[in-house]
Parts: sequence; structure tokens; C-alpha cells
Amino acid sequence: MRYDALVIGGSFAGLSGALQIARTGRPVGVLDGGQPRNRFATESHGFFGFDGTPPSQMIAAARADLAAYPNVTLLDALATDARRDADAFIVTLSSGQQLEAGKLLLAFGVTDVLPELPGVRARWGQTVLPCPYCHGYEVKGRRLGVLHTFPGSSHQALLISDWGPTTYFLNGQPTLDRETIAKLAKRGITVEAAPVVDLAGEAPQLTGVRLESGQVTPIDALFIGTRTRLNSTVAEQLGCAIDDGPVGPVIRTDSNKLTTVPGVYAAGDIAQFGANATLASAAGVFAGVSLHQSLIFEPLQPLPA
Repeated sequence: MRYDALVIGGSFAGLSGALQIARTGRPVGVLDGGQPRNRFATESHGFFGFDGTPPSQMIAAARADLAAYPNVTLLDALATDARRDADAFIVTLSSGQQLEAGKLLLAFGVTDVLPELPGVRARWGQTVLPCPYCHGYEVKGRRLGVLHTFPGSSHQALLISDWGPTTYFLNGQPTLDRETIAKLAKRGITVEAAPVVDLAGEAPQLTGVRLESGQVTPIDALFIGTRTRLNSTVAEQLGCAIDDGPVGPVIRTDSNKLTTVPGVYAAGDIAQFGANATLASAAGVFAGVSLHQSLIFEPLQPLPA
């Protein structure tokens, strides 16, 4: 069977895009590896109409919505290879099965690369957190920390201090410039220069940050900025341009979510910086609509003279 569109990725961006295409009646397939980025969080916050709902429950509901359309095929599978063949794309699954599609929507997501600090992984999404807009309200007024992981961490510390008293852990990194020190002081942020060796408390709870000296600085939640990596190599295999974003690779798209490869669209965290569930879903909607319209209007273009 040939799909008009094949969506590679079954989380917020991919399912949102697939729903737009599904409602046109066109045959669409969705590949889902079952490892969404926010699977470590017990609740999703800030999503219109679903504040406090578990992400897994939101995804399950979206899959059920899609399954109601007879033109949709949901496949629990990973794409391992993708290539263009004449007027179609051939996508190979981990099982060896091959699928054919007229257009592709890439939405396979990214993975957060966590710092190699004992205790971080066991608390990720619970008391070690990436985003104050997603998780800040739940720890508002408590003792908060920010771990220096990249140049933008000082900006994160300035931001986090709006939710509670904040300590900025430089983790042995070079001294800050005067302007940054002044800004942190103005926001009442404590700066701790010593290297961090461990997190204290019984995971997933957090009671403090242990420094190299053995001293434990009491905190209840630690925010960190992570670098990211793409979850699949299919964009590279197809020849899509990939830029080096502030925290990791980003697939280049135009205003219609079209990549540099004709017929291939991309949405969600793989194609934008600073994404969250709402932004990923919105991008997926836009990409799905753009992809569908290309199915209509591209064949209507006049042939070259």
C-alpha cells in the first residue's frame, strides 16, 4: 500500500499533524517508537484544556482519536532508513518491512542528554527539571537550584528565581563576568562556585546538592538545561539540512515546515528551539496542513516549457 503521507513519530507533533491529514480522507500512516521525550513526567502542565494530565494519557487519547479514521494506519515501529525512489519515499522499518509514501512528516523527537552527575537520571522529570513553565508552579516558593551546564544557564537562573529562592551552582566552571554577577545579585540569587559531586535525598525526592567539600546545600528542586540529540538518522539519510542550534541539532524548515528536501516536512522539537508540548502540537498541525495542501497544489503546477 502507498500512503499519501507517512508520519515518522507518534508524540505531540506527529499525532497532531497526522490528525489534520486524517481528516482529509487521504491515506496516512503513523510510525511510533513509543518513547516520547516527556515520558519521565507524571503530569503535563500548560497545555490548553489538559493542565495536570499525564502525558501518556494525552497521547493515548490522541491515538484513539486517530484510530477512529479508517484511512489511518498506526504502526508501533521505528524507521531505520528512508530514501527517495522516483516519485515516492521508501521507508524501511526495524522489522525489515518497507513502506511507500508520497510525502513524509518527520516528528521523531529528540533525547535530552543529561549531565553525568550521580542522582540526576533517577530524578529527571520529578525533582530535576528542565522547564519552569512546565514544572515551576509545583515547586513555587521552595528552595530551588540551577546547575550550570552551558552558557545559557545564567539566564535560566535569572528566570527560575521568579518561582522561589534560587542557588546557582557553577559546578567548578570559570568565574562569571561582572555584568552577570550584578544581574544575579539584583535577583537575590546565591552563587555557589564549588564543583557538585552528587545529589542528596532518596530519589526521586531531592533534599540537597552535595559539593566537593562534602557540604550539602539544601534544595528541593534542581533545574538544568540539557543538550539534545535527534532520535533518528532518517533526516540525514534523506539529505535534509541540519543546523547547529543553541542546545543541539535542529532540522532546517521554511515557514511551511518544509525541509530542504522537497516532499519532506518536519515539526516539533527536532525543528525548533525552546519547544514544549503545546508548541510541538501546534507545529505538527501546521506541518500537516502544509503537507496536505502540497498534495493538491503541486500537481496543478504547469509543466516546464
